[in-house]
Amino acid sequence: MKFFKKGDKDTEKTNPSGKSHPELKVISGSQISGKRNQQQPQQQQAQQTTPQQNITLPNIKYKIAVASGKGGVGKSTVATNLAISLAQTGAAVGLMDADAYGPSIPTMMGIKDKPQTTPQRKLIPLVQHNIKLMSIGFMVPEEQAMIWRGPMLHSAIRQFLTDVEWEELDYLIIDLPPGTGDVALTLSQAIPLTGTVIVTTPQDVALADVRRGVAMFERLGVPILGIIENMSYFLCPHCHEKTEIFSSDGGKNMSERFNVTLLGQIPLDAEVCTAGDIGVPIVAGHPDSPQTAAFAGVAAELDKVLQESGDDDELKIL
Repeated sequence: MKFFKKGDKDTEKTNPSGKSHPELKVISGSQISGKRNQQQPQQQQAQQTTPQQNITLPNIKYKIAVASGKGGVGKSTVATNLAISLAQTGAAVGLMDADAYGPSIPTMMGIKDKPQTTPQRKLIPLVQHNIKLMSIGFMVPEEQAMIWRGPMLHSAIRQFLTDVEWEELDYLIIDLPPGTGDVALTLSQAIPLTGTVIVTTPQDVALADVRRGVAMFERLGVPILGIIENMSYFLCPHCHEKTEIFSSDGGKNMSERFNVTLLGQIPLDAEVCTAGDIGVPIVAGHPDSPQTAAFAGVAAELDKVLQESGDDDELKIL
């Protein structure tokens, strides 16, 4: 895998009618008009062609997106436990839930309070398990549906980056929604991402979507830092026999095909699901479990990849 300096690139065209606000505005479906204006003022049309300037976030060393080509592979579980594993090494870590439609981080981290604001009207991240957290789930009731168009998602993501007091961080882990939609595009164009970690399961149906995810990030000029194979195998707690339920070595084969690092293979266990449901991720609640050891290995391998690639955020895969 070769890394090159990133050159100028087009940035996303945004809707100039939506003004940024220091506190995130939650918009329900009833507030969205079903019709758009057929004509816009000439000045407004000119503004729409102006590229948006990137957000630099100089106080955050590594900005890492956790993505998956499809849902159901445990991406949020991986993002949460990876963040805690990194924090356990002594790093300062933030976890940003970028999935507006299905925010999972509040439940998995066991915290649902509403963030407070500073005198400068900045949102103060909530803290749990020594991780700074921000999620749209902190802003809205669980039963409220988020019916947002692309520009609304764009505005929310930018506010989570610029209007949150993240302060000094070694890592900002960003949990993306599944697929290759607006949020991934907005994030890639808003900040110089250090790179992306792709989460998959071993079976072919998940691996097919990994290919699309890798292709998208390569086209956006975002380095693929590695692949994590979740639900890799079941380890019997009694006899310690390994059973490969969803085929085997799919993530390993995919990492070799794309010439990226296989960061680790996470064993399947019902306790991982239970731990997330009660708000105590397995890395925090079961420090001696095989899953915790696997996530610690992923964190160490990720750090190794980052050290080898250098500290420069302006990297691009060609």
